Amino acid sequence: MAVARTKSVALLGLSGSIVEVEADLGSQLPAFLVIGLPDAAIGESRERVRAAAANSGCPLPPRRLTVNLSPATLPKQGSGFDLAIAVACLAAAGRLDPVSASGLVHLGELGLDGRLRPTDGILPAVLAARRAGIARVMVPAANATEAALVEGIEVIGVVSLAEAVAWHGGDVEVPAIDAVVRTETTEGTEFVPGDLGDVVGNSEAVSALIAAAAGGHHLGLYGPPGAGKTMLASRLPGILPDLEVDHALEVASLRSLSGLGVGSLSVRPPFEAPHHTATAASIIGGGGRLIRPGAAARASHGVLFLDEAPEFPASVLDVLRQPLESRSISIHRASAVASFPASFQLVLAANPCPCGQWTPKGESCTCAPNVKRRYLSRISGPLRDRIDLELWVPRLTAAATSLVSADARVTSAEARRRVEGARLLAAERYRETPWRVNAEVPGPWLRGTGGMHPGHRATAAIDRALERGGLTMRGYDKVLKLAWTFADLDGAGAPDSGHVGQANALRKSPLWPA
Repeated sequence: MAVARTKSVALLGLSGSIVEVEADLGSQLPAFLVIGLPDAAIGESRERVRAAAANSGCPLPPRRLTVNLSPATLPKQGSGFDLAIAVACLAAAGRLDPVSASGLVHLGELGLDGRLRPTDGILPAVLAARRAGIARVMVPAANATEAALVEGIEVIGVVSLAEAVAWHGGDVEVPAIDAVVRTETTEGTEFVPGDLGDVVGNSEAVSALIAAAAGGHHLGLYGPPGAGKTMLASRLPGILPDLEVDHALEVASLRSLSGLGVGSLSVRPPFEAPHHTATAASIIGGGGRLIRPGAAARASHGVLFLDEAPEFPASVLDVLRQPLESRSISIHRASAVASFPASFQLVLAANPCPCGQWTPKGESCTCAPNVKRRYLSRISGPLRDRIDLELWVPRLTAAATSLVSADARVTSAEARRRVEGARLLAAERYRETPWRVNAEVPGPWLRGTGGMHPGHRATAAIDRALERGGLTMRGYDKVLKLAWTFADLDGAGAPDSGHVGQANALRKSPLWPA
């Protein structure tokens, strides 16, 4: 048959589109052309496919082969099209059953010896195939476990091109060779948070951490070195509830697209803590034509922790302002726009000044006032306005820690039970809406259509602050959302003036250096 067809998947961000791979065998001078807006990696597949086919015992005929990737206007990136191109070419040459080839989605990169290599982005590609109604996919054996995480689709893992040809009815000898395996040491690793019970004292900080987890709020921790800011932030994932299946698949898809191994479906929230030397692209995502997710996207449904926040370049911190509001990231390129989820909880930790010794009493600090202001101004006002809770974390003395018994400490298991109870109340309240936690609810809906304003008697203090300019409208809404979280933690039907006052007190750190 002159023209044969099969299918593959083109990924743009986390969204995938089915691509029809057509191969035409012409009678002109021998050549191998790939058309349909391929990138350089796909263009190089011509040599990989030709060598792999020859070394697998089914060489391509010395004729003109034209491969079209349709739709032609859709950008296509990566080496994951190799298997589909090879199968379409061999079907056109009569080396395998073209009807069988046309019924599958083929994904995978070929080596010159014909073995299939593990490919990044297999999980989101298989999810896209299932959404398109595809019943079966063929992937490299090293990616079969990852692809099998998607229910409702049959996964066929093959070691080599010869095995794929034989599966499609081709007459070829299948060599007994080992599958190419991933070499990343990150495969299967998962952040394991410490127990909240390790935190001695700092009961106010523990309460704020529980509130942040219960309502999905962003958190700012400020204090001198050694006060326990990093310790507190690393305990936050441990008190968050397990992920729903759809969210767990989204998190695993982002890991797959980032080139990290996905051995199983983890239901625990992710934790990302990039170093302060990170670039904007490493935080948000980017690259050339192949756009990869950054730390903010990989932290979706989990925690993004920026330790020593003032040490990050201001331009890097400010790229988070839009994702904090929209909960999504859009990366624009000349040929396409890639979108990633960004439903993370941001936790900032910062020293109060360059020497780190400033305290409310002003002891030991050698920094001039203008030096302190310049240091903390690296965290811009608009970014701070998007933080729901700001907390001063003091150093603990030996006397203070000796007064705290082990029984008085809150463990992660106890905190998670409180968080889950509060989230159940919020989920029931928002069951007719697309939101599930208080932090996600838009302010206008909260104050208007939702009818969730607790009344002017409860909000009198923040009403006056809004009139005086002490609160922005965004800040006013965030206080209301945080007040609802405190009410949920207390099992109250609605916030009272105490809940609103507690939320307002945590809205901005009163001990921010002047």
